[in-house]
Amino acid sequence: MKTPTPRLRVATYNIAKGVRGIGPRKRLEIHNLERGVASLQADLVMLQEVRLFHHREARRFAHGPHAWPQQGQAEFLAPEGFACVYRTNAVTRHGEHGNALLSRWPVGDVGHHDVSDHRFEQRGLLHVPLAWDHTPVHAVVAHFGLMHASRLRQAERVLELIDREVPPGEPVIVGGDFNDWGEKLDPVFAQLGLMRAVGPARAGAGPATSGALRVGRMATFPSRVPVFALDRFYSRGLRCTAVQVPRGLSWAQLSDHLPLVAEFERG
Repeated sequence: MKTPTPRLRVATYNIAKGVRGIGPRKRLEIHNLERGVASLQADLVMLQEVRLFHHREARRFAHGPHAWPQQGQAEFLAPEGFACVYRTNAVTRHGEHGNALLSRWPVGDVGHHDVSDHRFEQRGLLHVPLAWDHTPVHAVVAHFGLMHASRLRQAERVLELIDREVPPGEPVIVGGDFNDWGEKLDPVFAQLGLMRAVGPARAGAGPATSGALRVGRMATFPSRVPVFALDRFYSRGLRCTAVQVPRGLSWAQLSDHLPLVAEFERG
């Protein structure tokens, strides 16, 4: 009997700090996000805009059965038995936020790299080596800036990180919110052989006529009427076998982004 090929199921999700709305209509969604993350059934979950603490929000949502969690949001969202890695990117007046990785597989030494491009946006890369089914895999969680020039420089920093810290031949997955509204980053990542995860059904589409449709199907922002494919994976040494975006009103209420889920096999 043939042994099934192991697959690595990975999700990336910008959780918008676990709250939605403004003013008196602001509501806490972190408890619903916990159920949403669990429902993705992913081996790895890459998270952006995650809070370790925020004093003002904690006071606002201090009471009731679904109050502000006592632990950090990454730890709160981690399914039972998962390793939880979190690092702060941005410090604000009342708290902070950053990137996180939740992993079903054992993790190694964690790297955190400041890639802030100017003083108005604090950005970082989270680099987590892990052991997947006896295979070393490097996960890089990213959240890029709002300016195109900043994103290009941050993409170059990712390539420098991989070139410096990922041994040749070891697979790597870069995932997160790239804020790449204009679809300009794919050629940058391709310089080191990092290809965008699009799934086999779309990989053969012609670049001139089918590219927009291919990307449009993976749109994750804004969550209510998704138009832009801001959330992505780029990988090397792995083969993407499937990509999906969970949709529906319940997902649209949790964050302004939808999650993106992909499955990978050894390349």
